[in-house]
Amino acid sequence: MNKLKLIVLLGVFASYTTSCSVQNNVVKTPSTKNPTKPINNTTPPKAPVVTTKPTTGTTASTEDNFRTNLPEIKREFRGAWIASVANINWPSRNDLTVEQQKAEAISMLDMLRDNNFNAAIFQIRPSADALYTSNIEPWSYFLTGETGKAPSPNYDPLQFWIEEAHKRGLELHVWLNPYRAHHTNGGAVNNLSMANKLSDIVLKLKNGMYWFDPANPKTQGHVSNVVRDIVKRYDIDAVHFDDYFYPYATYNRGADFPDNATWNAYVNSGGTLSRADWRRDNVNKFVERIYKEIHAEKNNVRFGISPFGIWKPGYPAGVVGSSQYDELYADAKLWLNKGWVDYFSPQLYWPIDSKGQSFEALLSWWQSENTMNRHLWPGLNTVEIKVSDRPTEIKNQIAISRNILKNDAGEIHWSIAGLTKNPNMLPALKNGPYSEKALVPKSPWIKTVPLQTPTLFIADNGSFTQTSWSTKNAADVFQWVLFTQYNGVWQTEILTLDTLSKDIPKFKDGKKLSAVAIKAIDRLGNESDYTARKIK
Repeated sequence: MNKLKLIVLLGVFASYTTSCSVQNNVVKTPSTKNPTKPINNTTPPKAPVVTTKPTTGTTASTEDNFRTNLPEIKREFRGAWIASVANINWPSRNDLTVEQQKAEAISMLDMLRDNNFNAAIFQIRPSADALYTSNIEPWSYFLTGETGKAPSPNYDPLQFWIEEAHKRGLELHVWLNPYRAHHTNGGAVNNLSMANKLSDIVLKLKNGMYWFDPANPKTQGHVSNVVRDIVKRYDIDAVHFDDYFYPYATYNRGADFPDNATWNAYVNSGGTLSRADWRRDNVNKFVERIYKEIHAEKNNVRFGISPFGIWKPGYPAGVVGSSQYDELYADAKLWLNKGWVDYFSPQLYWPIDSKGQSFEALLSWWQSENTMNRHLWPGLNTVEIKVSDRPTEIKNQIAISRNILKNDAGEIHWSIAGLTKNPNMLPALKNGPYSEKALVPKSPWIKTVPLQTPTLFIADNGSFTQTSWSTKNAADVFQWVLFTQYNGVWQTEILTLDTLSKDIPKFKDGKKLSAVAIKAIDRLGNESDYTARKIK
């Protein structure tokens, strides 16, 4: 009987031990195969990944979250061209040290940020050369004083410009000249120059310039490879072409462009277009190809062109001057009509009251041709427009642009030197049209994945409300917009990506802080939904 009792007791103990072991395993050993998969339908969703550690005492409680009507965020594209060809803007000389180059770049970017610009249009390929690390084309003469010579110590100027621009909340657009193979100011043509390496598709003009033949398929393939290489390897915001397609007639001293070989080949193959239409067709196909290839590589990278400001004399009525359609074989109107650009910046470099090139008439005409509703941001001749008072003229041109372009306003200033060399220009802009920061206008035809709503953390910090925020998809965020409400009135502030917290005064100008809200902004200016919280 005692033995039987002992066996029963041992069995009960073993059963209890096994049960405890199973329970311990359930608690201590969660699933490792798919840790994010809920165990059952009642498991609450995981909280968003916090990209900054909240200050002790902060809370993400939703008790005080609320819905409201936030004010519209101001939008306007404000860019400046930064030319490297002939050392026009950067670097100022081709014998600067790397540290001097960097210091000049930072000074320019600081100036743009401090004066409420939001984009730099940086020339990285002035003439089949590179101000970036490339296995396709040589280092630029304008960077180091010798074609093919790397900076010393070696660094990547484009990568530096991208990082420094983005730190300041500025877009970085890379500006390429598609067809120029060598510039007369570009030093000697050496064995690393593309004018030598691709001599079978390069033509020498009478002014000493070398030009790729736009009709040659090898030209189009080469430039396409250059563009795709840049888009693939660099975190840029846009690719930008200027107004040089077939060269201006003066480059060949009035003689016709020397493309007899490709023209004869076209005719002999049964081609039926006139020579002028054939040239335009070459450029049209190239522009369409580049636009599609950029978006195939990275959909969020935009493509912009800044053509000569006049399509043809007489368009609109009363306009006189050079015809890009007939001289450069650039049918820029077609590219805009077809939507082969994301933004279009005709170079309207004449005064408002110019008799044959009215600024307002030309911009209105281009707007009437913008049938695909792309961005239309005119180029302004800030550096040398022929008027007695340039700052006032530029301010007035911005006012006219805003009136014509409405909610999709913007402009690009030629060039950054026009902002720095005239002591009155920047004050006129910052105290006038650029008094507040602005986001770039959205590009609704480019489809993207919406940003997730940020999480907002609030903590008391004496006379301040300590506010911080985070989001799960921080890699897709470019900027933040912080909203603060005092006595029922909202104010907005555009912040850089690395700004993840802010001490907000509880009282300002005698008014009490009552609410805070935050939105994330992506690379195309799209807004996330907001989180708004009341402040007690």
